[in-house]
Amino acid sequence: ERSSLEMKLEGKKALVTAAGQGIGRSTAELFAENGAEVYACDINQDTLNTLNEMTTIRADVTKKEDINNLYESTGGVDILFNGVGFVHGGTILECDDDQWDEAFEINVKSMFRISKKYLPYMIDQNYGSIINMSSVASSLAGVVNRFSYSSSKAAIIGLTKSIAKDFVGNGIRCNAIAPATVESPSLQDRINAETDPVQAKKDFIARQPMGRLGQPEEIANLALYLASDNSKYTTGVAHIIDGGMII
Repeated sequence: ERSSLEMKLEGKKALVTAAGQGIGRSTAELFAENGAEVYACDINQDTLNTLNEMTTIRADVTKKEDINNLYESTGGVDILFNGVGFVHGGTILECDDDQWDEAFEINVKSMFRISKKYLPYMIDQNYGSIINMSSVASSLAGVVNRFSYSSSKAAIIGLTKSIAKDFVGNGIRCNAIAPATVESPSLQDRINAETDPVQAKKDFIARQPMGRLGQPEEIANLALYLASDNSKYTTGVAHIIDGGMII
């Protein structure tokens, strides 16, 4: 059992993006375990094929046409989990216009477009929970060699607060999750790309005073709380889950 808390999503319909692996996958699975009708979206069909107990849809949420097609497949949803993101490395001096644009295209513009598409249905039914994946590397904390990534993740917090403020009277809640380093396939790819992968992993672990990486299931448990009515008094907040990184 992934969650010891009674947070059920029976009768709720959820869309989870970046559901093929890592945090998105754990979130989609946990939502389904708790009774939600889950639509799992990812750009990678192979990883989608390994998911069970949910409807899978391949889509690139950086493309407006794909988002429109996605909505036609799912219809309106009660819960929208925006998990798509990409980590660029480097300081401002290593960041060119292309990297900057790509960071914002993938990490922010996709959330803007997909939230705009799904929000009217939520407003019509006077109910909805939008959960956006941000990071402690944002307006919350400076992290070395994460210039364009941190800038885009800070923008997500602003996007989250703006949606929350504008539609708080329409039954809509919009929150962000801000993790530190989480064990995932994408993190392993970044570790493997380093000159000394063993040391790189030690360095990633050392960021957190708890002395370990976060687990995707731990982030998913927070997402479940934010998706459920247990959090119905919470909106517009960047919920930090970081092993003590920014104490």
